[in-house]
Amino acid sequence: MTALVTGASKGVGKGIALELARAGAAIIVNYNTDTKGAEKTVDEIRSLGREAIAIPADVGVAADVDRMFEQAVEKFPRIQILVNNAGVQTWKPLLELTESEWDRTINTNLNGCFLCTQRAARHMRESGAGRIINIGSGCNKVAFPNLVDYTSSKGGIEMFTKAAAVELGKYGITVNCVAPGAIEIERTKHEAGDYAATWAKLTPLGRVGQPVDVARAVAFLASDAAAFITGQTLWVDGGLFSKPSWPYD
Repeated sequence: MTALVTGASKGVGKGIALELARAGAAIIVNYNTDTKGAEKTVDEIRSLGREAIAIPADVGVAADVDRMFEQAVEKFPRIQILVNNAGVQTWKPLLELTESEWDRTINTNLNGCFLCTQRAARHMRESGAGRIINIGSGCNKVAFPNLVDYTSSKGGIEMFTKAAAVELGKYGITVNCVAPGAIEIERTKHEAGDYAATWAKLTPLGRVGQPVDVARAVAFLASDAAAFITGQTLWVDGGLFSKPSWPYD
């Protein structure tokens, strides 16, 4: 089997690519600008005995996405799994957010999810099967202050997942969303002086997540074990977003 993972040069995307490789998949590593990171991901996948290639593309640009799929299919004629992971954000209050910052986030996160899903589903339809997994966020459920563009895009991804699942089911394609909680990666470490300690105390399981926690959920949804699951959001958050603001703790 072959999987295309967007934004797989580092962080959660890299973790997903490695876990799918461990499950037996050849991997197409998409990246935008981080060439060294993508090459390292490819090297690590190959060290697991799996095939891998890296393809640069801005997933928010239709021409880039078309080119990416053309190159991918030349190497791997059948792509069974798509993981829409690529994402960006702007840490800024709503009243200060610029239109260009908003557009960048929506184009990458939401439009990128649409473009890649559409192109992959057209390909998967020919074989009558496929797995599409979209990476959401805790802000699928609650609003994140100072992340209005990111919150809006991820909320959109959850509803896009449901709509796509309804339309693509007749082709044997499942579409699901994985919504991580606090995951410790390069980007999130910059959000707080001690990111792990800050979020661990709010999480019922008492720790933050790692990329492998998200990756294992993706691998499950991509597997035969999840063949009758579609249109769903799987929370990988240690209980974080099930916990209310509770005055008696």
